[in-house]
Amino acid sequence: MENQWNEQYDVVVVGSGAGGLTAALTACLRGLSVIVIEKTALFGGSTSKSGGTIWIPNNLYLEEAGVKDTYEQAKSYLDATVGDRVPDVLKSAYLQKGPEMVKYLHENTAHFRWEYTPKYSDYYPESPGGLASGRAVEAQLFDLRNLGDDLKYLRTSGLPTKGMVLKSSEFHKVNMIMRTWIGKVKAMKVGMRLIRTLLSGYKPTTLGEAVVARLYTSLKEAGGEVWLNTPFKDLIYENNRVTGVIAERDGKELNIQAREGVVFASGGFSHSPDLREKYLPQPSNTEWTLSAEEQTGDIIAAGVELGGQLDLMDKMWGTPTSAPPGAPAFMPVAERATPGLIIVNSNGDRYINESVPYHEFVDQMYENNHEKSSTIPSWMIFDQRVKNRYLVFGIMPLQPLPKEWFETGYAKKAKTPEVLAEQINVSPEKLANTISRFNTFAANGQDEDFGRGNSAYDRYYGDPTLDNPNLAPLNKAPYYAIPIYPGDIGTKGGLVIDAAARVVRKDGRPITGLYATGNCTASVMGETYPGPGATIGASMVFGYAAAVDIAENMGKQDSQIPKVTMTV
Repeated sequence: MENQWNEQYDVVVVGSGAGGLTAALTACLRGLSVIVIEKTALFGGSTSKSGGTIWIPNNLYLEEAGVKDTYEQAKSYLDATVGDRVPDVLKSAYLQKGPEMVKYLHENTAHFRWEYTPKYSDYYPESPGGLASGRAVEAQLFDLRNLGDDLKYLRTSGLPTKGMVLKSSEFHKVNMIMRTWIGKVKAMKVGMRLIRTLLSGYKPTTLGEAVVARLYTSLKEAGGEVWLNTPFKDLIYENNRVTGVIAERDGKELNIQAREGVVFASGGFSHSPDLREKYLPQPSNTEWTLSAEEQTGDIIAAGVELGGQLDLMDKMWGTPTSAPPGAPAFMPVAERATPGLIIVNSNGDRYINESVPYHEFVDQMYENNHEKSSTIPSWMIFDQRVKNRYLVFGIMPLQPLPKEWFETGYAKKAKTPEVLAEQINVSPEKLANTISRFNTFAANGQDEDFGRGNSAYDRYYGDPTLDNPNLAPLNKAPYYAIPIYPGDIGTKGGLVIDAAARVVRKDGRPITGLYATGNCTASVMGETYPGPGATIGASMVFGYAAAVDIAENMGKQDSQIPKVTMTV
């Protein structure tokens, strides 16, 4: 192939989300030439659409904030949540390389800057090693003017914020604008930020957009390139190693040499109806996913062609979603913790603590979905008190829900629970009894059925003015209902990797020259979701690990990393 290469680089990265950009940035900082190829017209992948936190225990930003954490404590937590579904060597690599990655990029770039998100609890803080104070850090506000002309190519979140820019740490406080003084003060601060934006050239962004913008800007400053509209077609495999990729650009196929390695980082298969049908729990629908478009699993197939091992293909980063008319699917996180709001099945019964982590919520939706009591869709039920006090799907307190929601039949509204039940084909008596029982729990401050409000995670998005932040009566007409489906923010099954992010065969041996990270891999988090940002965190950590291994083993065939075989 020596005379047939159209382009030549040390490293080729496929995908421009946080994992791909981290791999490329690290490789550039190590002195390697890098190209990132991106299938779509925008860079950022699903990271841009995310909440922008990373869950990496024991990192320097936690230490600066005074959060006490250790490798041993974090390892206990992963052992308690992930268990032995993932090899110990991978969990250890994550916990060791994570803080290393954060420190390295902090010290070697001007834009890799994060901050602690106070009290954003681990998702299972009561488990051994869990922290109620949380381990989440989020990207600091970023001025988009730093992107220059490339700003128009940044994938945006699509959140209905009407120009307001809220950090993750600000949202749950602004949600309490009608309830607490800190909510009012924080809302005023956010409003002043909006005024500054409107009156000046300042262009702040936060959440996933800030993560991507910071990594992308750092990569460009380090000399890396990103090619958009350049879909991956196939791997080039010669002399028992991956030596490059075939990609399409401007209607032409290009052979791009990867002298030292190819890194897959292009997401999972959330937008592939065929793969969803084949692997994921049913029913399943691409309309329920929040992941970036064009994530169809094509690179997973390329890895399998070379003998790559697959695992966790039946798992996804689940989240309940709902799609208002004319809008993308919405992820109700804070809503489910809102006091005075419940979620019921087709019988009008509650079947879950509504406030549980979103991944667990979807697991429970499928486990409780039966012919005689369907949970797909489930119905989010709330009253006017909730609408007056809290945000609902990004709509501010006291602001009415859009007329289109009711005109299209998407949302329902009624003066009594019984009439509302008829509109959603639920037994009026059952729904009325469920609400009555819930109101008794609210009056007593204890959810006797599901323990809502017992966990620190439940309480994070709750109302701090109440004895139980997650319980309040549901008795102020009118009553509302919105359908909820088992969606996802990405699939979490794919190619099995080792501690250096090398793709491995079924016997645990690496495919020389091929690395992977993010949602195209079998997640280091196994079948669970330990904390906010475990998706992005893992993608970045193993993107970093891939680049470090490539840089430290240039010219060698196989560095000595322990073999990995996933437990099925």
